[in-house]
Amino acid sequence: MEEVRIPDMADKAMALLRADADKIYKLIDVQMENLTMPQCPLYEEVLDTQMFGLSREVEFAVRLGLIEEELGRSIMDELEKRLADLHEMFNSKK
Repeated sequence: MEEVRIPDMADKAMALLRADADKIYKLIDVQMENLTMPQCPLYEEVLDTQMFGLSREVEFAVRLGLIEEELGRSIMDELEKRLADLHEMFNSKK
């Protein structure tokens, strides 16, 4: 069996994290486009679950040494900023 080099694993981990982050971006973007109420319990539950899952994935990748902690924090910070933008847009429309 061929041994996988750590840089290859790090690249794969980063690609998977970005793909999962992109799914959450799309969820947020749909809400922004439709200005659906972000306080909707179903929306909040889905988004919270997705964000929690991604944060656990990021933490796991950091603990394995596949990504730097700062990079993981950056991924989560970008999503949290997008979410804050959604809440700001919705509140300005009230």
